[in-house]
Amino acid sequence: MSGPFLDVDICVIGAGSAGLSVAAGAAQLGVSTVLIEGGRMGGDCLNTGCVPSKALLAAAKAARRWRKDAAFGITFQPPVVDFAAVRRHVHAVIGAIAPNDSVERFEGLGVTVIKGYARFVGPQEVTVDGTRIRARRIVVATGSSAAVPPIPGLADVPYLTNETVFENGELPGHLIVVGGGPIGIEMAQAHRGLGSEVTVLEAGGILARDDAELVALLREDLLADGITVREGARIARVERDGAGIAVVLATEAGEERILGSHLLVAAGRRANVAGLDLEKAGIAYGPRGIEVDGRLITSNRRVFAIGDVAGGPQFTHVAGYHAGIVIRNALFRLPAKVDYRSLPWVTYTDPELAQAGLTEAAAREAHGDRIRVLRWPYHENDRAQAERETRGLIKVVTTASGRVLGASILGAHAGELIHVWVLAIGQGLNIKALAGMIAPYPTLGEIGKRAAGSYFTPKLFGAGTKRLVRVLSHLG
Repeated sequence: MSGPFLDVDICVIGAGSAGLSVAAGAAQLGVSTVLIEGGRMGGDCLNTGCVPSKALLAAAKAARRWRKDAAFGITFQPPVVDFAAVRRHVHAVIGAIAPNDSVERFEGLGVTVIKGYARFVGPQEVTVDGTRIRARRIVVATGSSAAVPPIPGLADVPYLTNETVFENGELPGHLIVVGGGPIGIEMAQAHRGLGSEVTVLEAGGILARDDAELVALLREDLLADGITVREGARIARVERDGAGIAVVLATEAGEERILGSHLLVAAGRRANVAGLDLEKAGIAYGPRGIEVDGRLITSNRRVFAIGDVAGGPQFTHVAGYHAGIVIRNALFRLPAKVDYRSLPWVTYTDPELAQAGLTEAAAREAHGDRIRVLRWPYHENDRAQAERETRGLIKVVTTASGRVLGASILGAHAGELIHVWVLAIGQGLNIKALAGMIAPYPTLGEIGKRAAGSYFTPKLFGAGTKRLVRVLSHLG
């Protein structure tokens, strides 16, 4: 095979969050590094995922705020939404962050960046448009793409995914969302806040991975916003209806047609493995992605797979975590393994829904009835009252002895409040560490401290403690 040839220490395939982190770390440690990307630098998170979705949600929250501020004695006229300007805002946010992920920045770090699509030609060798790269270690970080379910008629109608919805130039009159996971629910609330009619169709239950009690409360909020949520929906087919789209549901009574102007498919993700020729490198993979062990090593011991393509939790922060595991294994030869016990995730609705570690249901499955479930409502928090953010609840799950297993939060800034619980679970802390923490007043963080303190309430104010106090009082 003729053409340019590179012999390097590390070759990273994919310039999303996972690949960029490995490439930056390796290059700054003085390791010769090649980074290959066929699409846009920054991958899904920057261009079509986390960043634009949160920017759109921020715009929607601003549009929704006028409904709440009357409680403060301040009133506004209903907002006028300039959807083209909202779209410019979303892309401006992407543009502001893009330099951090740019070719120029990584070349400045010493990374050799090659634009193109890589494919394996051997156990330690890949090729990109005629350039051959041989590497001591190869990292596959090609991410995932929107999965398109086999719905009859879907191929014959225009539809959006997370990869195209942020390019949409008009505010949907009626957005039909197929899928009730985090992406579907976030986009449903964002578009509803900007003025669209929204219907969510979910085959099972919405946000199935989260705590059922908190999801039930969030469902109430979505319905109060005017979002139609149809769980257990069976889609028979989709078809054109004039200038719009009809989703036909199969019901016990026959069929039901739901008419919309736009259709968003948010029915999960699939790992990007097509075209890599993984077989030529002896790399095993399946429907979920590339098969890896606890150290993220594939069936080819010189190849790692990280991020979404590795078939595990599909979050940007997991991709960054995976990058650290690879750096320790590949460069420092440390036997680092993934540990998801304290894994957090957040759905950025209003209110936010955050989770770390085990939900109550998962804890009961693992530990039976040998757990404690602690709760504290937002409305019992003074800061929440002052800011009129009283909708919400924290749930903390511990062992009978008080070791923290998980925390679930629904409420304002839940994504920020979950951090301390990630630390507690990851470090194996006992609930007394959180109960004894001094929390500044008035803060929302006191909600977690109060929940932790409730672990000790039955014993602290029980009959035995009261007898002890009486005895001590007689001693003068």
